[in-house]
Amino acid sequence: MKPAPTSITAAQAPVRTKPSNYPEPFASRMAGRHKQPLGDLFGLCNFGVNLTRLSPGAVSALRHAHTRQDEFVYILEGHPTLHTDEGLRPLAPGDCAGFAAGSGNGHRLINETDRDVVYLEIGDRTAGDQASYPDDDLQAISVDGQWRFAHKNGTPYG
Repeated sequence: MKPAPTSITAAQAPVRTKPSNYPEPFASRMAGRHKQPLGDLFGLCNFGVNLTRLSPGAVSALRHAHTRQDEFVYILEGHPTLHTDEGLRPLAPGDCAGFAAGSGNGHRLINETDRDVVYLEIGDRTAGDQASYPDDDLQAISVDGQWRFAHKNGTPYG
């Protein structure tokens, strides 16, 4: 096994090959989102770090909230709109947002501009996490590090 590097140029990290873990019809809604999983390159297990680029019109995720995982985003380039339970809020380079586990505050970023948005997203990998999606017929549970998706009535997707 090749040893993990100690440093890299983040922009040169490989883009994640699978654009989304969501089942259809949700996965195709992630078009224009490009994640470079930086934490994985270093063998980090307790938390993940992604350098993420949103093309114009793209979204970071379905609006969601985690039961056990904290999330944090830091805007590097562009002007995304943060969509939370409180509504919409414009963000700019240098702005950041955090979502504590169990807060129930559904969140996502939307690129409503004509330029790319680039940000860092950081989240822990606490076992047994669940995610709720207030705007979609979707729920998720993490089992052995893999997300399993179901309708809100518990019926699994595909």
